[in-house]
Amino acid sequence: MEDNIIYGVDISKEVTPVMVRDAIIDCFTEAHSDVLGEMKDYTDIESKEKIEETKRETVKSFIESKFKEVSGDFNNPTKKTLIQIVMELAEYASKFRQPIVIDRHMDEIMRLINKLD
Repeated sequence: MEDNIIYGVDISKEVTPVMVRDAIIDCFTEAHSDVLGEMKDYTDIESKEKIEETKRETVKSFIESKFKEVSGDFNNPTKKTLIQIVMELAEYASKFRQPIVIDRHMDEIMRLINKLD
């Protein structure tokens, strides 16, 4: 069953573009958690829950900006814009991550995208 769950999305059921968008946010947050975790060194945030919430909000804002760059609608994503976002994020991540890590995350997200009509 666990193989059917990708970033909280059950691929054995219907997958929506919003679910994929949220999975991208989760994926990127998880993949960059170490770097984002350094935020606590520069803020007065102390609670672990608040740090995690701030990490996710930071990534969400970043991904919203990527949607604007590709003229996509963050609140109403399409399969086409989701693919563009994945490519944009992979390019960005290539400055910080090894290709094998990027490819693994891209493959997971593409499995979700490929479930869309």
